[in-house]
Amino acid sequence: MISINPEIMQFCYVSVNNSCRKFAHPVHTQILIYATLCTAIIVTICGNLLVIISISHFKELHTPTNYLILSLAVVDFLLGGFIMPPFMVLTVETVETCWYFGEFFCKFHLSTLIMLCTASIIHLSVISIDRYYAVCHPLRYKTKITLSITVNIICTSWVVSAVLGFGIVFLELNLKGIEDFYNTNINCVGSCILMQNEASGLLSSLFSFYIPGFIMVCIYIKIFKVARRQARSIRDTARPTQITEENGDSASSKREAKAAKTLAIVLGVFLICWSPFFVCNIIDPFIHYTTSPLLIDTLSWFGLLNSTFNPIVYGFFYSWFRKALKIILLGKIFQSNSSRIKLYAE
Repeated sequence: MISINPEIMQFCYVSVNNSCRKFAHPVHTQILIYATLCTAIIVTICGNLLVIISISHFKELHTPTNYLILSLAVVDFLLGGFIMPPFMVLTVETVETCWYFGEFFCKFHLSTLIMLCTASIIHLSVISIDRYYAVCHPLRYKTKITLSITVNIICTSWVVSAVLGFGIVFLELNLKGIEDFYNTNINCVGSCILMQNEASGLLSSLFSFYIPGFIMVCIYIKIFKVARRQARSIRDTARPTQITEENGDSASSKREAKAAKTLAIVLGVFLICWSPFFVCNIIDPFIHYTTSPLLIDTLSWFGLLNSTFNPIVYGFFYSWFRKALKIILLGKIFQSNSSRIKLYAE
């Protein structure tokens, strides 16, 4: 744990009994952290807002895959707009814990965080299934993955995530069996900590991260094997007289494979960002919650930065996003029939 000098030890609420202690960062450190985290928040909000506007506005982008990306961008936008700012205050103002927004909003904050992180993994899972059908079973893709089915899946994922997130926190399922330890050693006026018992930490990490992550990695490995085999087959069997006829199918296959590759990178970024936190989430209950709050904050921010990286990945790998971004920034989006502009390369 972090050692606290009694001369600079402060309390979250000076006039309240059982107030949490806090250790204020030096002013120059606060300024540096605020500047860094504010930049990350602005990039997260603006980047994902551009993805939302692009897919919502341009009719060419109204596909099942892009609707899933749109919903994922909404998840990242909400994380940037509603989770990161209060968490930034919590991180900057204290090394320990000091929550200034009340107990109810603390529970709402933690519930929303769980909901959005769960929604992210569900969206990525559905996207991997979408890419599997698009690349491995292209003839059945349009009948299996329709817009109506996609919308229903998106709505279901949000409902399931909300029930899970708010149910765990407001019913205090995460504290079952450790109530005495929590009230004696952790709970104080001004705290806002998501503690989990051993079973909750293990099960939530397995079902919310490790198992879906492992399944999605296996799906993408299968996708790339099939895509490579298809490309080799087309190259070996195509005759000169067939080239013109197959140009359309070839371009479509390349587009689907590239989309799968880009979304696999999005998955990879997600796994890299959140893996350290979920490792800590499993271990911490078994070592009697001795992990440094500073380390937990750092790992949490590293996970949250996944929402910052996603639109950057889209901008780097998706030509349609770069074209849409240019149109939006130049104000051409307000012109008549701008929604019908072609974004995919011919």
